[in-house]
Amino acid sequence: MHAKHPRESETVMSELMMPQHANIMGNVFGGVVLALVDRVAAVAAIRHAGKPCVTVSVDKVDFREPIHVGELLTAYTRVNFAGRTSMEVGVKIIAENVLTGEKRHTTRAMSRTSRSTPRAARARSPRSCRRRPTRSGGMTGRPSGALRG
Repeated sequence: MHAKHPRESETVMSELMMPQHANIMGNVFGGVVLALVDRVAAVAAIRHAGKPCVTVSVDKVDFREPIHVGELLTAYTRVNFAGRTSMEVGVKIIAENVLTGEKRHTTRAMSRTSRSTPRAARARSPRSCRRRPTRSGGMTGRPSGALRG
């Protein structure tokens, strides 16, 4: 696999904010914005890895200004760092008043993603974590799924 420049994973996604996305004051719910962050970060990570990826965590979210019904949200993202199995993805959200053209930087976030593995491979535990019966009938090793310290 060849190294990729972050430019190759850049992703832009837009969505018009409608009444179902907001509270009675017309302000868009933070969860709607987080869902957009999650979707756009996933696309950037998948483009970079060339394989399925899943969100591990959203490390930081700054809601700088409220977003209102009728505004067009545009999410810009790129991979900031890529390790062997995980990536850090930065997301910037711009809200645009489509009538006036005014744009505001409303949200920024950092997301961590990891390459997804086939279900069967995830279900198996490493050899050192499997419990095996001993000659006396007891069990050795940590139970499958035990926390590693």
